[in-house]
Amino acid sequence: MLSLSVDALLIGRPALLAPGVLSAMGKRPVAGPVRIGWLGLEGDMVADPLRHGGHDKAVHLVPQEHYPWWRGVIGDHPLLDAPGAFGENIASRGATERDICLGDRFTLGSALLEVSHGRQPCAKLNARFSRTDVLAKAIESGHCGLYLRVIREGEAQAGDAMELTERPHADWPVARVFDLLIGGGHKGDPIGVASLARMPVLAEAWRSRAEKLAR
Repeated sequence: MLSLSVDALLIGRPALLAPGVLSAMGKRPVAGPVRIGWLGLEGDMVADPLRHGGHDKAVHLVPQEHYPWWRGVIGDHPLLDAPGAFGENIASRGATERDICLGDRFTLGSALLEVSHGRQPCAKLNARFSRTDVLAKAIESGHCGLYLRVIREGEAQAGDAMELTERPHADWPVARVFDLLIGGGHKGDPIGVASLARMPVLAEAWRSRAEKLAR
């Protein structure tokens, strides 16, 4: 059994990270219970609905175990003093992308969530931290978090546990999926990439990417 503790549930609204860079990455913790609907936490918004949000990207989780690593890489940045530095909706502890698998289902409060894919970071991370190297370090390390779709709507709050209820793809930790599709690992595992292209549980955007890489 796998159980994650939840330090915080967070929501955000679009705001400027830098001149001309609009993002809802700046999340703030919710006090008390929050509704989790088909498209994520009530009150959470996205700045670019073409690339963010939707069923496959309803909820973004970042393991808080990554924060000490980031401090070692970029120093004691003030954004790293509290959850929400990377735009996460769930600040969790107890497992990372190496332990959480594609298709895993977790209860959180009365909601049921399913892992759909890893997060593919973009250059807005650099704007968020006012540095030019955060995106590259995120891709290199794979410390990017993951997305979950909502299978059953419900309500949850900080302090609730995320309990694993199903694991249909134990051979597919999110870290492996990320490495093959984003980190360049497809060159060494074409069979794995072809397998991902045939997995309906994988988010459509990443399944399409797997199909292209398999060709």
